[in-house]
Amino acid sequence: MAKEIPYKIYLEENEMPKYWYNVRADMKKKPAPLLNPVTHAPMTHEELSKVFCEELVKQELDETTREYPIPQEILDFYKMYRPSPLVRAYCLEKKLNTPAKIYYKFEGNNTSGSHKLNSAIAQAYYAKKQGLKGVTTETGAGQWGTALSMACSYFELDCKVYMVKVSYEQKPFRREVMRTYGASVTPSPSDTTEVGRKILAEFPGTGGSLGCAISEAVEASSKLDGYRYVLGSVLNQVLLHQSVIGMECKIAMDKYGITPDIIIGCAGGGSNLGGLISPFMGEMLRGEKKYQFIAVEPASCPSLTRGKYAYDYCDTGKVCPLQKMYTLGNGFMPASNHAGGLRYHGMSSVLSELYDQGLMEARNVEQTSVFAAAEEFARVEGILPAPESSHAIKVAMDEAIKCRETGEEKTILFGLTGTGYFDLVAYQKFNDGVMVDYIPTEEDLAKGLRSLPVME
Repeated sequence: MAKEIPYKIYLEENEMPKYWYNVRADMKKKPAPLLNPVTHAPMTHEELSKVFCEELVKQELDETTREYPIPQEILDFYKMYRPSPLVRAYCLEKKLNTPAKIYYKFEGNNTSGSHKLNSAIAQAYYAKKQGLKGVTTETGAGQWGTALSMACSYFELDCKVYMVKVSYEQKPFRREVMRTYGASVTPSPSDTTEVGRKILAEFPGTGGSLGCAISEAVEASSKLDGYRYVLGSVLNQVLLHQSVIGMECKIAMDKYGITPDIIIGCAGGGSNLGGLISPFMGEMLRGEKKYQFIAVEPASCPSLTRGKYAYDYCDTGKVCPLQKMYTLGNGFMPASNHAGGLRYHGMSSVLSELYDQGLMEARNVEQTSVFAAAEEFARVEGILPAPESSHAIKVAMDEAIKCRETGEEKTILFGLTGTGYFDLVAYQKFNDGVMVDYIPTEEDLAKGLRSLPVME
């Protein structure tokens, strides 16, 4: 007899994942290696160790270890807010009059308000273990900066955050949470770094981008003794830590005999999407099951759907390694849309490779339709979602409506990466009817792609 499925599924402590899952171990065709920005040779452990923590470099380069045991100190911290609930969206199903079953994994039940804390605490732990004084980082909408500020406070590390200028101005309260946890927050691009001054000269009045902020954070770490740079998305190490999301989903769904047909996540750099789909993708790569994976990105920054699969700089200042990824070009300056966490010119090399192999779909959506979906979700499910998460909500609703039209009883799983309570300026603009959609022209995209490096 099948178990009765509760409205919210929580795992017991002894059911919690004890390891992170490395999807690269099951990929027959691995992501292309990071390249030195000067020599274009594959980056070595020694070179990467000048930028990142030693243990994180090992995780970044490891393509064969399937399971990474989670250190006990990190497991103890996870217990503060994990497991996160897997929720059946009964009210949304009723509202949409759909035969589909909709589930969402809610990652906003911690003070940082998002999934970012899963990797922030791991990266802070390894920095502390290495004996570092502090770390530098970038943040878009502020979720990553907030999470890292919390993690550094816990381990008594200094934290310097370069926040994309438009988000710094749009989300002052997110900035103040970071400062409350002891971080220093600088709007990017700034005049405090050489690369920041260069970007300001080339793009006067710019609202910035994640690529700009990354460049400044990397430069700052290189000039501070006892500091390393940490990143909240894109990198292999981050997707590894975020796999705890998908691991929990899979354990909970297996416990109640639930099999998702469609798995959906918003996509900026790839951290939450990669974490959510990893264990399910692993099953598909091993030929055990088949799923439909959908990455959802903003129409204003469509790296997967309109970008090029090529080697590119991970940052605007061209100081970071080259990564083969779907990209709009390091010179692409995204519009000031309100989903700041999705305002990155490229995509994770893992997700880019999976997408290129046809193992994952991608769609882009306009922000007014995203906020319409967000408000409908909030009114029936009781959670005000982050703009980033709402991209996944929009496509989950689209798929549920398709089921209503076809009569198919599909099971849909999406990632609700965080809450939108610091995004009320954006909701205000939508409610006031002054929010606009921006879709880059072919010339806009061509200009960005002209910044791609020439590879011999």
